[in-house]
Amino acid sequence: MMEDQVVADEDMVQEEEADDFQDFMEIDKLQAMGINAADITKLKQAGMQTIRSVQMTTVRNLSKIKGMTEAKIEKIKEAAVKLLPSGFQTGIEYSLKRRHVVKISTGAKELDKILGGGLAHTLCVMAQLPGSMGGANGKAAFIDTEGTFRDDRIRAIATRFGVDGEAALENISIARAFNSEQQMDLLVDVAARMAESGDYRLLVIDSIIALFRTDYCGRGELSERQQKLNQMLARLMRISEEFNVAVFITNQMCSDPAGGLTFVADPKKPIGGHVLAHASTTRLYLRKGRGETRICRIWDSPSVPEAEAMYQISEGGIIDAKD
Repeated sequence: MMEDQVVADEDMVQEEEADDFQDFMEIDKLQAMGINAADITKLKQAGMQTIRSVQMTTVRNLSKIKGMTEAKIEKIKEAAVKLLPSGFQTGIEYSLKRRHVVKISTGAKELDKILGGGLAHTLCVMAQLPGSMGGANGKAAFIDTEGTFRDDRIRAIATRFGVDGEAALENISIARAFNSEQQMDLLVDVAARMAESGDYRLLVIDSIIALFRTDYCGRGELSERQQKLNQMLARLMRISEEFNVAVFITNQMCSDPAGGLTFVADPKKPIGGHVLAHASTTRLYLRKGRGETRICRIWDSPSVPEAEAMYQISEGGIIDAKD
């Protein structure tokens, strides 16, 4: 009877949390923040129906809407941030929000279990470990551009190293970026946090290029994209030097049409061109190996020779490949 009561109480708490949580916030709420109704109508006509959609749209694209001046756009962006804050938060705060994410099974329980994260998550926990365990005894910051961060992976990896999962999440600052401009703004925010705390030892951006590919389309905008990407990389290098933090960024690959003509076994190339290549100290290429193994190859580095290493992704994160 007591157990039934406890379960019932937990269900009531979850229902109350669900009632308080909103899946989205209507764009009409901007009017309460002083935004003109006519301007809200223009945003709707441009395909924006929620506050989040305003945050996802760059200033550059908002300026293409007829009648949208620079002053109006700035006011709209500020109002959106006040209604729906989108800066850094702790792993615990992020975890609370993740409770409201609707999870749909694949139909196979074992398949549901194996869908998880790997290298970036492992590094976020490793950065917190003492030096004797290969860590940096500090905090980590994670800028998520593709919705890849998972709090349950952090807990599992922390358990492997004998660290409390909640404490590990508390030591990770997470922010979700929805466009390349916001991604750049978050670097200003994270630099301020590092200056205030002095405990950060790792900055992860997963991935560096995704939002640039969305915001800048076609060859006509390639030059501008590369210039903006270069500015971001230069800022990352300054942050690394200024605060003595390791910067780990993930990139995307694309098929190389010319690769088949040169008889290359795996005709793929990293996106971002020379701008991204020259800004990176060491570049790694990760690919699937045989069975459960994966292969990490030194793609380019000024300090270490070209080499390969095998590893596996386990429930506890990255581990040595089993024989």
